Amino acid sequence: MGSRKWLYGVLGWVFFGPMGALLGFLVGSVSDAGGKLIGQGNSDAGTSWRRTGGRVSGEQYRNSQRNSFMMSLLVLATAVAKADGKLSSGELQNIKNLIRTNFGDDAAIEAEEIVRRLMVQDINIWSVGAQIKMYMNYSQRLQLFQYLVQLAQCDGMVNAELEVLDSIASATGLSNTDRDSLLNMYRQQSDSAYKILGIEPTATDDEVRRAYKKMALKYHPDKVATLGEDVQKAAEEKFKKVQQAYEQIKKERGL
Repeated sequence: MGSRKWLYGVLGWVFFGPMGALLGFLVGSVSDAGGKLIGQGNSDAGTSWRRTGGRVSGEQYRNSQRNSFMMSLLVLATAVAKADGKLSSGELQNIKNLIRTNFGDDAAIEAEEIVRRLMVQDINIWSVGAQIKMYMNYSQRLQLFQYLVQLAQCDGMVNAELEVLDSIASATGLSNTDRDSLLNMYRQQSDSAYKILGIEPTATDDEVRRAYKKMALKYHPDKVATLGEDVQKAAEEKFKKVQQAYEQIKKERGL
């Protein structure tokens, strides 16, 4: 496990935000690899860089997006978990379980180290959110928020967590409709199906159909394909919840 890459990533994130985290992660990776970029085996990093004329490959770009996404997720997950002023062992375990389920055992071990370091930091959600909004597209931000909602509902969303989630949604530029849609995917309320589709129970049948098509397109897993297969698989959950909400409404209305 390359501990220095995560240490540098955390420090970069603390001082410079997502792109600082990515730069720190990259510097740490080179250090952990004995001066070679991770993923390049025994090839010389400088030679590879010159050979491509300093250009970033498609794979490097996808890796940079994924690393920045992961760091953003851990920073905001820590903010959600300590919404009540502290991070309990149970909440730390919930974060590890979330990372393990979606990114594997190694990532979960590294995530614990990062979260423990972030615990002593004052996380400014609005500053973090502004940078995320700048460097992530809307679909990636929606997926990030889905993970955070999943984390919050592990032990039941309390008011403090809901307030932090609301701030994160605003800071990252999510619409109120999309925020409520994702929140209601993990709630059992009488109008949750309608809120998942971003409409009111008074909507006409045609409005229901249009809302379904709109949300199905917005939440399609292909929208986050550049973040990796595991993230894309997780995105399928919200896509299926949109389908389930639509089927529930159709059944209730006899459509």
